[in-house]
Amino acid sequence: MAYKKQRFITPKVAEYPPGHWSNCIRVGDQIWLSGFTARANDLKTIHGEGSAYEQSKVIFQKIKDCLENAGSDMQDVVNMNIYITDMADNKEVWRARQEFFTGDFPCSTLVQVAGLANPAIKVEITCQAMAGSGSE
Repeated sequence: MAYKKQRFITPKVAEYPPGHWSNCIRVGDQIWLSGFTARANDLKTIHGEGSAYEQSKVIFQKIKDCLENAGSDMQDVVNMNIYITDMADNKEVWRARQEFFTGDFPCSTLVQVAGLANPAIKVEITCQAMAGSGSE
């Protein structure tokens, strides 16, 4: 069976101009999400500046919005890669994560990095989902 790659765009999440990357791609039931940060839709302002918890909440909401636009939801997330600039913030990221997931949490990797795209960005998260896999 051949699957067609579909790009999903929602006005709730800023999309960079063509030629950069896509935020959300679905092929069959598989969905890939680019690394999200707490940048506002103006692509300049950083929501929750200084707080890994607040930035993580913004990011998880973006993930939720993109997944819903692609016909999926947070319970369908099967893998997540989280990048933070300070390992001391890991508990704050986990606290925000618990507000968006229930049941079996996705497989996850947490990595401290030297920096992200903007010095004010403390967290970046990318994930993959399998539509319909989290339904009971």
